[in-house]
Amino acid sequence: MPAEIPPPSTRLAVRVQPGAKANEITGWIADAQGGEVLKIRLRAPAVEGKANAALVEFLAETLNLRPRQIALERGDKSRDKTIHLQGITKEEMRTRLGQ
Repeated sequence: MPAEIPPPSTRLAVRVQPGAKANEITGWIADAQGGEVLKIRLRAPAVEGKANAALVEFLAETLNLRPRQIALERGDKSRDKTIHLQGITKEEMRTRLGQ
């Protein structure tokens, strides 16, 4: 029996600004290592995981994914986060983000 092909997935680096007036993507910025980080403003406050939950919900809606396809890998209590996206390639992600 052939090996099962894993579903497409990708990682996304984000910088979150909680407590904003509206949920929105402000664009790509460079990180200290020269990589790209997606900057996102969220209305939710950075209290008791509310901003993290709002981030998952916002990305699910924006990328047309289910919330269970989005996992916070790093940055639970930081503005800088690494998100694992299942069921989408990096190219598809950029297309859906309009980038």
